[in-house]
Amino acid sequence: MTEQNKEQTQLKAERHRARQQKLKAGVDAKIAAAQDEKGILLVLTGNGKGKSTSGFGTVARAVGHGKKAAVVQFIKGTWECGERNLLESAGVEFHVMGTGFTWETQDKEKDTAAAELAWEAAEKLLQDESIDCLMLDELTYMVSYHYLDVERVLSALKNRPPMQHVIITGRACHRAIIELADTVSEVQPIKHAFEAGIKAQQGFDY
Repeated sequence: MTEQNKEQTQLKAERHRARQQKLKAGVDAKIAAAQDEKGILLVLTGNGKGKSTSGFGTVARAVGHGKKAAVVQFIKGTWECGERNLLESAGVEFHVMGTGFTWETQDKEKDTAAAELAWEAAEKLLQDESIDCLMLDELTYMVSYHYLDVERVLSALKNRPPMQHVIITGRACHRAIIELADTVSEVQPIKHAFEAGIKAQQGFDY
């Protein structure tokens, strides 16, 4: 390597170091400023695959740290759930609406009654100070289909224990829930195997 090449390499290294130091300073400043502790309301919405999977990952993380977690599943259906099989064995309490998707039942009265029972379980958990992390899987559909009143949902979320974390998943989340949330992530579809004729498979999709 010539002397000129060495100088250019050294200059690039110094510029890179300066950029990284500036980036680190910015991150460190944000970490230093974020000192509040409270229960987080996380919304995972959008039309893409992976919302519930992400939510279950957060529940597993809580359990891994010795926290107490619970899950209420709305319209998930009656098929076996791999996450439930695993997490129930780790002490996670599950309540499953279990009537299947609404386009399968085509019975609004039955679905509304089932949603009410599931939401009653959720309300109790939202008042339980021993629950550190609560996942309300596919709750958004219950609000958008008007099976549950949004004001009732908002009231329960606002009045939950101060340190309780809540995860809400599902498409088309109501704007009032999004406004209340601390963190909102939108999952967007780019490609999906199902659209190419590949069926949902155990151990990967459910």
